[in-house]
Formats: sequence, structure tokens, C-alpha cells
Amino acid sequence: MAEHVPAEHGNEGAHSPRFFWLYRICLVSAGLGGLAAFATALMVSFSVVARMTGFGGLRGDFEAVELVCAACASLFLPLCQFTKGHVMVDIFTDWMPKAGQRRLDGFWTLLFAAGWAIICWRLTHGLATIHAYGDRTMLLGFPVWMIYVPAVFGTGLSAFVAALTGAADLFGRATDETIREAA
Repeated sequence: MAEHVPAEHGNEGAHSPRFFWLYRICLVSAGLGGLAAFATALMVSFSVVARMTGFGGLRGDFEAVELVCAACASLFLPLCQFTKGHVMVDIFTDWMPKAGQRRLDGFWTLLFAAGWAIICWRLTHGLATIHAYGDRTMLLGFPVWMIYVPAVFGTGLSAFVAALTGAADLFGRATDETIREAA
């Protein structure tokens, strides 16, 4: 079953290549996070069944869960940012016309982009530091720096998505829908 670009982006240029491919990249990122979470769930289930049947669990299964959860959280962020899945409180702006709400949302989304960019920058610094230090997990001996890679990718892509969609909302021309609602 093919995924469709969310309806709220349909009139804002979602069919233009930058939004279409950006949405697809966000879907792939979330899909990779979901695949990793699913594989980890299978591994933990196998480990628990093996322990219960007397064969012993998998060594370092809890470490693997910690590592995958850190990576998955970052991989889900770009799709959440693209679909505006973050918590929004619009109780103070509900009285505004839709075009004004859209522009205000665009402003805050651009600030959100700056926040993502700062987080990405600090994660990149952390990746370089951990890589130079050579830190590894205790049981599995897995290099910790590798978990920073999806975190840097996820936050970097989230910053890009927020900047692009925020600019489209703030500076974009009014869509047919907003013109009809304003009339």
C-alpha cells in the first residue's frame, strides 16, 4: 500500500520534488527506526524464551535494547517534524485567521529548526569526542560512537525539514484553502 503525502501539505507544494522526496526520506528514516525496534523486540523475545527454557539468554541483550532505543528515537523525529506531529497548543491562536495561524506556526517552526540544528551540532561534537575516546559497551564491546550516527542524521534531517516547512509556512503564498477560509 502506497503512502500519501499528508493532506495539509497537499496545497503547499508537497507535489514539488523537494517536499515529495523529503517526505519519502522521512518515511525511510522512520521505517529504519521501526525495523530496528522490531528486530530488537524479536531478539528480546528470543532471549526471554531461551532463559525460560534453560538455554540462557543472549549476552548483552539489555545493552542492545539501550542502543537501539537511542537510535530509533532519533530516526522517528524527521517524520514527526514533517507531519507536524509534535504537541501544539493553539488555545491562544484559535481566534486568528488560518493564514495568520499558518504564518505564526511557520515562525515557531523556524525556531524549532534552530533548536534541531543546535542539538545536531552538539551531537556531532559528542560523536567526535566519543569516537576519539574509543568508548565501548561493557558486555558487547560495541563502539558507542556508532549510536550517535543515527542521532546526528535524525536531528539534522529534522532541522532541514523544519527549516523548509517553516519557511514555506511563513513566507509561502496563500493556498486556495486559506484564501477560501479568509473570504
